[in-house]
Amino acid sequence: MHLVAKFHSGNLDINDAQRSGSVAHMKLKRPTSHPISARDYYAPKCISMANRTLLNLFERPTEPLFYPKGDNEVFDMPEDFVTDRFKPLKSSLSDRVGAGAKKIPVKKINLPDISLPLQLDRKAKFSLFMPSHRRMAARLIEVYMGMKDLDDFTAAAVQTRDRLNPYLFNYAYSVALNHRSETRNLNIPPLVEVFPDKFLDKGLFPAAKVETSFDTDQREPIEITVDYTASDLDQEHRLAYFREDVGLNLHHWHWHLVYPYEGPDSVVKKDRRGELFYYMHQQVMARYNTERLCNHLPRVKRFINWREPIEEGYFPKIDTLVATRSWAPRFNNTKLSDVYREIDNSKFDIQDLERWRDRILADIHRGRVENGDGQFEELSETEGINMLGNIIEASVLSVNRNLYGDLHNLGHVAIAICHDPEGKHLETFSVMGDPATAMRDPVFYRWHAFIDDLFQEHKITLPRYTTQQLRYSGITVKSIEVQTEGKPEKNKLFTFWQQSDVDLSRGLDFSQRGAVLARFTHLQHRPFSYKIMVSVKNGKTTIPRKSTDSSVTIPYEKTFRNLESGRPNPGEQLEQFNYCGCGWPHHLLICKGTSEGFACQLFVMISDFNQDKVEDKSSGQRANQCADAVSYCGIRNQLYPDKRSMGFPFDRQPREGVETIEDFLTPNMRLVDVAIHHDNAPARPRVTA
Repeated sequence: MHLVAKFHSGNLDINDAQRSGSVAHMKLKRPTSHPISARDYYAPKCISMANRTLLNLFERPTEPLFYPKGDNEVFDMPEDFVTDRFKPLKSSLSDRVGAGAKKIPVKKINLPDISLPLQLDRKAKFSLFMPSHRRMAARLIEVYMGMKDLDDFTAAAVQTRDRLNPYLFNYAYSVALNHRSETRNLNIPPLVEVFPDKFLDKGLFPAAKVETSFDTDQREPIEITVDYTASDLDQEHRLAYFREDVGLNLHHWHWHLVYPYEGPDSVVKKDRRGELFYYMHQQVMARYNTERLCNHLPRVKRFINWREPIEEGYFPKIDTLVATRSWAPRFNNTKLSDVYREIDNSKFDIQDLERWRDRILADIHRGRVENGDGQFEELSETEGINMLGNIIEASVLSVNRNLYGDLHNLGHVAIAICHDPEGKHLETFSVMGDPATAMRDPVFYRWHAFIDDLFQEHKITLPRYTTQQLRYSGITVKSIEVQTEGKPEKNKLFTFWQQSDVDLSRGLDFSQRGAVLARFTHLQHRPFSYKIMVSVKNGKTTIPRKSTDSSVTIPYEKTFRNLESGRPNPGEQLEQFNYCGCGWPHHLLICKGTSEGFACQLFVMISDFNQDKVEDKSSGQRANQCADAVSYCGIRNQLYPDKRSMGFPFDRQPREGVETIEDFLTPNMRLVDVAIHHDNAPARPRVTA
């Protein structure tokens, strides 16, 4: 059996639910023959010192590598590796700050040409959406992936780290660690630890400096207020708890880390990559629309007329600890303009975006696209969505970048620099220019509502699922119950505010050592479980599932994991650990709800696993792979573990005669009314075991 559960808000007919993106999936995992527990991932484990030292390159990103890192370790590097600024000072500084430190020898190698990534200034900001920056990152990834062994890779990383832009280095280095066979067991630190300036109120950092003057055991967490970017006079601020959630933005950053736009095929070319780009972002939109309904706001208005002003302004109030220019605001009713920025080597017109959009739409309705050789390829029922995802995003897997352009990415860029499109004021891009910060901005969701609409235009051209395709002969879902832990009522879920801490010390350069905690407030829910009663050919059975069994989410410990507190077990579980850092934060599994109870329906469908399963001949057994968040992030070096279209069975127009969700049901499906209640009391501290 293959079990899928979905929540959607009430009062939607079937067409409305599919087209508006108000259906949010929560796939439940099939039990495996070797279930993996959270304890398996966090049991202490000693990994090789050679690999452990590679994590030191993430620490204090603008502080030179000859300063002690990690467990009082210093890279003993050739003199040529030291930058010109520090060569005269290295000996005296090393003697003063590195006395007693353990030296890690680094071999001398001759690097391939890295002149392209060196073009980005150390004090500039880095944008994955900017074509010139993507090319720099792709070249650097190519260099790192091309190192013949671990010693050469270490030497290449050490030699380049203090010369390159820290943001660019962190991205390319993380991608390489994530994809090289010798380093897959390393746990890449969450970006919030390395660059806390991308996530947290700029007022936090002066307070953090004060705390570092105290001994570690005397330091207190620095609390981040919930309302630091706006007041309730701005109705969009009602969604700030969602858009500015640290875990949510880490998810978006980590997804793009696992699925880079450019680089070697071994890094970029993954199974159903384009479709996953569509599906993950479509699910974000579905969830955001539901959050808006919970806060008495309408669904997102698509950003489709790029000649009209952007109504929403956004003032991020986050600083930068690396770049010379901070994150720019966008005022209400700012218009997009043609882009001509020599400082970023970026030039395109709004007309370019419109032309690419029109070409894509025209070919969607023709049912085929033109490749770079002038040949036509069908947007087929099985492969079309993947092909379209690669075209729209657009990754290097696009069949024809010259024809279809760079719509998604340059749309981000146009919005991100609309305050200074010609670079006259030497301003850098806003939060829309960085995957780690873009989801903070209300216009991100308006832009992706348009992007999702392109995919839906393709989906409505596909054959509708027949009753036979949806049924599972001999299976009837008789009833569904949802039980919240500690509550007597059935079919009621409960959310509340919780406080959690993140250690910023890894990213605070030149401060005294020791933990520096930031305390932020986020949405949380009480644990709950499902009980699904099913009639099968041989009688009845009950399928229990816990909310923690979601194949969409990762637990708190993986979103904000402390890398020094524990290591995974050896083998495939260890190898998958970092890959599974990609995933939706579990504390955002369900929407906020309302005090009186937000009316939703839980949809359950049981499908035939023999029809859904994927015959994967790649190495490794599914039972030994990480099972977290595979619905959004896939599985390393394996096929996506579900043959069905992502979003099935709601990814296409309903069959003839179906007007409501009830009309859509077949015996192997069922609905139950569920209410989500929100407790708006002051945030509770997180209790750790």
